[in-house]
Amino acid sequence: MGPARPYALVLLAFFTRCALALWPIPRSLVGGTTPVKLSPSFSIDLGDVHDPPADLLAAASRSRSRLDSDRFQRLVLGRGASDTGAIARAHTLHSVSLALCPGSLVRSIADETNKPIDSKSESYELWIPTNDTRAMLTANSTLGLLRGLTTFEQLWYDYGGVKYMLDGPLRIVDEPAFPYRGFSFDTSRNFYPVSDILRTIDAMSWVKLSVLYWHIIDSQSFPLGIPAFPELSEKGAYSLDEIYTGDDVQRIIKFANERGVDVVVEMDWPGHTTAISSAYPEHIACASKSPWSKYASEPPAGQLRIASPSTLSFAQTLFASVAQMLPGTMMSSGGDEVNLPCWEEDEQTKADLARRNITIDDALNEFVQTVQGVIVEHGKTPFIKSDMVLTHNAPVVDDTVVVVWQKSEDATAVAQRGLRLIHQPSNYFYLDCGGGEWLGNDVLGNSWCDPFKTWQRAYSFDPYTNLTIQQFSLVLGGQMPLWSEQSSPENLDPIVWPRLAAGAEVFWTGATLPDGLPRLNTNATASTHALARLNELRYRMVDRGVNAIALQPKWCVLRPGECDLES
Repeated sequence: MGPARPYALVLLAFFTRCALALWPIPRSLVGGTTPVKLSPSFSIDLGDVHDPPADLLAAASRSRSRLDSDRFQRLVLGRGASDTGAIARAHTLHSVSLALCPGSLVRSIADETNKPIDSKSESYELWIPTNDTRAMLTANSTLGLLRGLTTFEQLWYDYGGVKYMLDGPLRIVDEPAFPYRGFSFDTSRNFYPVSDILRTIDAMSWVKLSVLYWHIIDSQSFPLGIPAFPELSEKGAYSLDEIYTGDDVQRIIKFANERGVDVVVEMDWPGHTTAISSAYPEHIACASKSPWSKYASEPPAGQLRIASPSTLSFAQTLFASVAQMLPGTMMSSGGDEVNLPCWEEDEQTKADLARRNITIDDALNEFVQTVQGVIVEHGKTPFIKSDMVLTHNAPVVDDTVVVVWQKSEDATAVAQRGLRLIHQPSNYFYLDCGGGEWLGNDVLGNSWCDPFKTWQRAYSFDPYTNLTIQQFSLVLGGQMPLWSEQSSPENLDPIVWPRLAAGAEVFWTGATLPDGLPRLNTNATASTHALARLNELRYRMVDRGVNAIALQPKWCVLRPGECDLES
């Protein structure tokens, strides 16, 4: 990063005003007590970046626009009016200059985002002076500059159109603890318009999430338009108006990449494939067979006839078609919740097994190796769900990333196999849990993953629990999922935000807060600590048009500490 600058600073106590405004909290943050305000003609200067790429210019323009349009006032009694004296005497800042460190190559944010997950540079250093009119933001990449701009936007409160902070001078040195910080989004059980996905990606970028894991198809519908297989979406989607065309997919990926969000498309096979039967019934065993509970984890039943050579060829061609649509370096074949009775009772599957003299385990291994081979051939790292590895012992390629989803304890068994992993444990991270049963004729039913996963539950997660120091490097990060059996555009924002931000801080900030305390200390989620910062983030999101749900009554929000359990 840039050279050290001499200035007198004090370590910000975790409850001070500036620290309260930032989410995720930076890895290193020190500041003072002098108020700073932005000049009415404040500018973001990219003159020190040679030939800045278009998406960096666009990012700077978005940041400048938000500094104008954000109207968030500090969450204290009296709100911004309580700071009029500080605003009057505040030091005025006229610009922030962006620069890449010497020797850094100038690449677009999208190109930096699409690098392999473990080779991205997101670090940055931000310096806001009280004896100069220019702030400095330096990084090793345009992606790092984007992360720094995101932090810079969060520093400022508004009162009467004046943007100000109270804790200058300020120095932040920041980088993520984990490269993979994601949101798994199911857009198949219920359809979400492109605009909802784009708004969600935008909000993801505000909290430095780095991956959209897109669960784009499932048994209930096949909304992905694939040029080589147009019948799949034409017959398998809910309607012709509920399809993601190739242009939609490219638009979403481009939008995400320009905001530092990589996209991993999951084709969750060989289970979760019933919708294919609408166009290609010959490839699906036990399609919509009753009772569904014997043949599937949820209705409708149906999964690929993996023992059939023609089905294997179909899967190979389709995976290749989808892989060609994706510029990133990751793709998932899913693989969770396959159902053995479905295959055991399927006459064609039994005949294929007998004719080829193989077992269903052999067929499953062949299927996994085939689709992973396609993913690797297209230059992408394959992802797979943990039960395919732990329950079915399917062989996987060496650089496979395992999505640990059933329970957090499974990470230990995956790490013991020497496989890289991301955390997605249902007992900590599932955003859809706690909504009650969605199946009919079940008066006393609850969701399988009850209870509701609060932001505090997600925040309490330790990515290294039960792992040895030698296994730490296998953990790439984690993601919080939204399964959409009971979610749709109408409740997307409040069911996701601000809880998803808890995972963002778990995997950005890591184990230690900037004041040196463990992130999981005794009072970590108190309303003078993380809860106060998350309240501020929630109010900022609402100010920007994201309908994030309230975490507390406003009375409590304006009086940090007075609504804690033992206050």
